[in-house]
Formats: sequence, structure tokens, C-alpha cells
Amino acid sequence: MLDQSSILEVLRPVQDPELQKSLVDLNMIRNISVEDGLVKFNLVLTTPACPLRELIVADCEKAVKQLPGVKAVEVKVTADTPSQQPQPNKQSIPGVKNILAISSGKGGVGKSTVAVNCAVALALKGAKVGLLDADIYGPNVPTMLGLEDIPIMVRKGDSGEEILETTFNYGVKMVSMGCLIDPDQPVIWRGPMLNGIIRKFLYQVDWGELDYLIVDMPPGTGDAQLTLGQAVSMAGAVIVTTPQNVSLLDSRRGLKMFQQMSVKVLGIVENMSYFIPPDQPDRSYDLFGSGGGEKTSRELKVPLLGCVPLEIALREGGDEGVPITISAPESASAKALTAIAQQIAAQVSLAALM
Repeated sequence: MLDQSSILEVLRPVQDPELQKSLVDLNMIRNISVEDGLVKFNLVLTTPACPLRELIVADCEKAVKQLPGVKAVEVKVTADTPSQQPQPNKQSIPGVKNILAISSGKGGVGKSTVAVNCAVALALKGAKVGLLDADIYGPNVPTMLGLEDIPIMVRKGDSGEEILETTFNYGVKMVSMGCLIDPDQPVIWRGPMLNGIIRKFLYQVDWGELDYLIVDMPPGTGDAQLTLGQAVSMAGAVIVTTPQNVSLLDSRRGLKMFQQMSVKVLGIVENMSYFIPPDQPDRSYDLFGSGGGEKTSRELKVPLLGCVPLEIALREGGDEGVPITISAPESASAKALTAIAQQIAAQVSLAALM
């Protein structure tokens, strides 16, 4: 008999490829209806940016069509991103499900470019995304998101405290020191002041409901990293490097720092992996060496989330405030960054549900 029970039974062997568990057991199959041979149900994924979405839908359709009497199958795909479990002595941010750090051992490796484009890529997939620019001394995120001229508004909270309103573009909520100071004004602060503003950005910003809060860290292993690691429960950290040896050496130190703070390292991103000349898109040049990210990920036993090529359009997008995932989504760089964002989302969901 074609009913809800028979449909659930035939779908039970279908697994989430990342979690290796039954979709039925994970409560990812909901709202089943049957009418004149038309079977409808909701497939509730653990992230809107699921990289295996099409494969899971195809497996579901194939399984249901095996039942006698099925004429057609309609699968409505939604998402319910799981939250990370709070850690002892660490404060959560109301409404924020997962906090992710994008970090690097040294400057100049394109960390902010990766953070901005991953945030935009997740938003384009339907996720609710925030971006906290924790690089207080060199806040470049407003420029990259086209928000450098948009001031952050401040209002009074219920208890009289200051609440910062986020700025918004390309589906991403953002807060940055760059929106609070003049463009040429240096931030000449010692550690305690840096600690204070980062905590303010975490707890005194109206972030609303977010699936992911991405934190663009300053380079190195200093006060900002310690503040974040000690203040909030993080879903994980991503380390950005280039293939160059000096960058890889510093990235290893940054990775070890997060591990010492009991923060899960989700993986390594190798940026500037190779250069693609605009007049010869079929050619590539290893300007900074090759294979360094893969070698480091293998030695340190963390995933290599992806390799991002260097293209002129990638640099132009950052300078003009239009991320390449928006301006040239079919470019090699945009595709690589989108795939990396999906891998990050998958890793976060896997960690939350295991």
C-alpha cells in the first residue's frame, strides 16, 4: 500500500553521504503526502549549502519510484542548520548557531578575500550569514563588501547599553572597525582595548538569527585569537595559506594555536595556488610554488578544503566591493571559493551532529 509508512520504509536505506546515517533516522524526511500516485515530501538538509544536495535528492527519488503505484515524486528541499553545543565557561551569542574563524599565520595570503567570498557564497545558497571583521588594525572587509561608506548605527538596548546595528550587502550582515573610524585613522591600541572591542562586536551587536557567523581574524597568533577562543564556543577554524614555504610555516603555527585552545580545525585553504592569465585562460603558472597546502594538510592530518587560483578578477572584485562570487560566479576562483564554503558548511554540520 502506498502510504507514509511504506515511503519512509523505502527511504530508510538512503543515507546522508557525509553523516553516513539514514535520512529517516536523522528526521530529514518530513511532511509526506500521497495523492493519485504523486508523492510529495520535504527533504530537510543540515545546511542550505550542502555540496551533495543533488545527489541526495536523486537517491530519494530513485528509492520512492521503486514503489508500485508511484507516478511522480516531488521533493521540496529546505534546511535546518544544527547549532554547536555550548562549551563550559564560554558565552553563546543569542540567535547565532555557529561561529567560524577564518585565520592565517601571516598577512598577505588573502584571508579576508576567502572570508568575504565564503560568507557571500553561503548567503547565495540560502544561509543566514554574518561577518565579523576582527582585524581591528587593518579592517578591509567593508571595502571588499562595498560598505566602506556605510556607517554603523548605534542604539540603546533595554538596559541602556549600546547596541551596534550591522550593515548589510550581498546577503551578509557585517560589522567592522572600518565602519567606525575615518579611512586614514590608525588604531593605536594595546591588548586590553582590542579585547574590549572584539567582545563588543560579539555581544553588543544585533546579529539577529544566523546560521553562520564568520570571523575574519587578524594574521598571527595574538590577542584577537586568544579573545575569541576564550570567549565563545566556536564551530571551528579555517587556516588560509599560500603554497609558499614561509606562508606554510606560519600557517602551521596558527593551526597549532587553535588546537591548543581546543578549537577544531576544519581544514586548510590554499589561496593563490596558481595564476591564470586573462588572455590565456587555459594556461596556469605556479607563482608561489605548488602542492604546499596538500603536503601540510597531510602532515598535520587536517582536510585540504580547496585551492583557489589567482585571477585578476579576484583582485578587482575586492578593490571594487563586488566579490568574485557575485561578479564572476563561473570563474575558476569563484567556483573554488563556493566549493570551499560548501565544504566548511558540511564539516560544521558533521561536527554538530556527531
